[in-house]
Amino acid sequence: MTQTTLTTFDQTGFDAFIESRDEPDWLLAMRREAWQHGSAMQWPERRHEEWIRTDIRAFQIGKYSVPTGPDQGESTLADREQVHQLLQDVELAGRIETVDSKVVDESLDATAAEKGVVFGSLSRLCKTHPDLVRQHLFTAFDPDEDKFAALHAAFWSGGQILYVPRGVVLDRPVHIGSILSEGGTDTTHTLIILEDGAEATVLHESNGAPDAASGLHLGAVELIQKPGSHLRYVNLQEWGHKTYNFAQQKASVDRDATLQWTLAAMGSMLSKVNQTVDLVGPGANSQVNGVMFTEARQHIAYHTLQHHKAPGCRSDFLYKAAQQDKSRTVWRGMIKVDKDAQKTDGYQRNDNLVLSNTSRADSIPGLEIEADDVRCTHGSTTAKVDEEQIFYARCRGFTRKEATRMIVSGFFQQIFDRISIESVREALAAAIARQVREYE
Repeated sequence: MTQTTLTTFDQTGFDAFIESRDEPDWLLAMRREAWQHGSAMQWPERRHEEWIRTDIRAFQIGKYSVPTGPDQGESTLADREQVHQLLQDVELAGRIETVDSKVVDESLDATAAEKGVVFGSLSRLCKTHPDLVRQHLFTAFDPDEDKFAALHAAFWSGGQILYVPRGVVLDRPVHIGSILSEGGTDTTHTLIILEDGAEATVLHESNGAPDAASGLHLGAVELIQKPGSHLRYVNLQEWGHKTYNFAQQKASVDRDATLQWTLAAMGSMLSKVNQTVDLVGPGANSQVNGVMFTEARQHIAYHTLQHHKAPGCRSDFLYKAAQQDKSRTVWRGMIKVDKDAQKTDGYQRNDNLVLSNTSRADSIPGLEIEADDVRCTHGSTTAKVDEEQIFYARCRGFTRKEATRMIVSGFFQQIFDRISIESVREALAAAIARQVREYE
């Protein structure tokens, strides 16, 4: 939904944003504090280690509008249903859709609601379930992480929440869809809470509308897992190729809980995402499967942190990236083990497949270990397509493009094999295959 009046991210824009809100005093106070902190912060310095490989000098936040007005709306995108391709033939327990931070559709199966499951617009549920939201909002996400995080905390709009009570198992996935129209702004906040022994699968897609290339996403994800809970969270990002994407994504995994987090980043012009998994209870287990695929002049940067805070926990991060044209990926990973986190098992790996002579992959794994009884390993590889494999396939009747697609699919197969949802495996493989082009 295109903004007709440009209300920007300045003091006047913040005042207009607050004036347009119908929210509890406690939430408005959080926004004002975040705006005060964010206004005092500088934009990231070019030479700062975290930003030295991601150049945002061309980014001008004044070009984008604050999402003012009511959070509920009606989509003007006639073909909205054509945007999401991941969930064909998948039966859902619930669904929420937003366009430019405005909730345009939300639903929850009656059976799930009877079990106490809460799923829908975060803005709406701040008013109808204030105690639930206030207890958990911003407990994993840190508004003071940087200026982008502070701006998100001040201006988030729409958003989604999933709450699954103790011992409840959602046997069907819920779907979250976020759409950006041309030049639109998305500041949605995702909050997922699983109580003790609860189980859920969340499929979250972020897309540019048809013919929409530019936009701004200032987002955050909070995954909060109580002891013994099990979460499968799938996040597919396909913003338009002139969109700026800045996000903080964080999970807190308690005792004996398990998290399988699968993400695919294939859209945006520039993405800078901080992804953290905190293992806060003994026996917590996390697996993260990451796919990055870039083309043209795309720049996608993921900074990951596996933070072991409790003993006997396991983390397994595998990222694979392929780069075409003049694009670039940056992966900077860290396994951090606190002094009391003995018996830690931490693993991280990043593999890159460079598909052109002008693309680039930066891979920076790291370890920070204070405990003395741990097993932590990391690895990184970067290679080009093997011309012998191309020649072998062409001798058997394949075109160069078909051969390249097979090689790329094989490169990502290790990720696909780790995904436990068949429809996600198939859709992700098809999406990557569509983007592979032929190089002579």
